[in-house]
Amino acid sequence: MAQHHFYLKADWPGGRNSEGFIDAGNLKTKISIPTEMDGPGIGTNPDEMLLGAAATCYIITLAAMIERANLPLKEMALESEGIVDVTNGVFTYEKIIHRPTVELKENAMEKEYTLLRKLVHKAETSCMISRAIRGNVELELEETIL
Repeated sequence: MAQHHFYLKADWPGGRNSEGFIDAGNLKTKISIPTEMDGPGIGTNPDEMLLGAAATCYIITLAAMIERANLPLKEMALESEGIVDVTNGVFTYEKIIHRPTVELKENAMEKEYTLLRKLVHKAETSCMISRAIRGNVELELEETIL
C-alpha cells in the first residue's frame, strides 16, 4: 500500500479577525474569515479551499477518465458553487454544485457521448475529495455536454 503525505504550516497572529498565512508546498497564501461571515476577507478561507479541493479533484479525475477512455476531447471547463448554511450561529458546509462543460470534437460518435455522460457522473463519485466529504456535504452535478 502506497501512502502520500501532504503537509501544511499555518501562522495565525491573533484573534478571530486576524489575517494568517498558510504554506502547503505549492499553495502559499494569506487566510482570513470571509467578509460574508463578518471577517476581513483577506486571502482565501476554508470555504473557498474546500470548494477548490473538491472542484480541482473532480476536474482532474474527469480529465484522467476521458483520457483513459480515448474520447476525442475538444475542451472542458468547470464552475463550482459552495453553499454554507448559517443557522443559530452554526456554520455548516451544506452543498457543492459542480457545473462541468465538456465538448467533444466534431467527429465524436454517439457511443462516445454516451460514455462521456457516464464518466461525468463517475468522476464525481470516484474523486478522492468527493469520497472524503460524502455523507457530510451534498454533492450535485449540473453538466453541459456539447
